[in-house]
Amino acid sequence: MTHNVIALWAEDEKHLIGACGKLPWYLPKELKHFKETTLGGALLMGRVTFEGMNKRPLPGRETLVLTSDTTYTAEGVTIVHSVDEALAWFHQQDKTLYIIGGAKVYASFDGYYDKAIKTVVHGDFTGDTYFPNLTKSSFVKIAERTFDADDKNPYAFTVEYYDNKDVR
Repeated sequence: MTHNVIALWAEDEKHLIGACGKLPWYLPKELKHFKETTLGGALLMGRVTFEGMNKRPLPGRETLVLTSDTTYTAEGVTIVHSVDEALAWFHQQDKTLYIIGGAKVYASFDGYYDKAIKTVVHGDFTGDTYFPNLTKSSFVKIAERTFDADDKNPYAFTVEYYDNKDVR
């Protein structure tokens, strides 16, 4: 089985991805997409993103937390302290590794992504964290799927799938 390093994120139309360590919107359909996409894989996130999830690993996925704090501990997760350490972990197993935030973590893995899955939430929100400009990864859109707003999902969103045309 081929395993990949995949950037996975949701942003608004101005590239906003976070507000005080949390998502600026609540879309159950998008969360369902996230779960279905990542089940059985591994999630890598920074400490702030993990703490924004109440330090709770998601079921059915292995969780890695990237932090420079060598004393940081959390139950039920693997702590890594560098991109190299995370990639060494990745190469020793067969799970797809989903990089899920925050902005510094996405930027740190630039050049290592095999694929990207971006959700664009069709709205304008307030927050403090934006998706970084990736300069080492060359993505080509291969598909997209749009979800309409409904009574439980107040905003429409489009999921875009990309391959890195410069895969190593």
